[in-house]
Amino acid sequence: MSVWDPTKGGADSNRRRSQRVIVSVPVTISSEGGSRDTTFQEEAQTLVVNAHGAMVALAAKVAKGQTLRVKNRATQEEQACKVVYLGPVSGGKAQVGVDFTSDAPDFWRIAFPAEDWVVPDSLPAAGKKK
Repeated sequence: MSVWDPTKGGADSNRRRSQRVIVSVPVTISSEGGSRDTTFQEEAQTLVVNAHGAMVALAAKVAKGQTLRVKNRATQEEQACKVVYLGPVSGGKAQVGVDFTSDAPDFWRIAFPAEDWVVPDSLPAAGKKK
């Protein structure tokens, strides 16, 4: 079984539009449009963010292609987004990938690493000389 590692990327990592950063940002996710039966508002946390969206853990049932609103609770800024990925469920919450429907590179208020930035496999032990 393959497990997704956000620090390593994957087959699609060469095609990413921006770097992913593992960070927990408090957000409020809500449905946009739809019937009364499908409307919801849920307080959640991001698992991973990038300049174009995020991965969040949601208890609400959503569908790929569905339009949602994400509100950054720290800044009170809101952004429309589309569900682009439905992942595994753990603890009653599914991993849900969302893409912003319009550019919002500063939405998360973080500096993203440069495209050529890599995590070193290992660092030399303190006090050891090469």
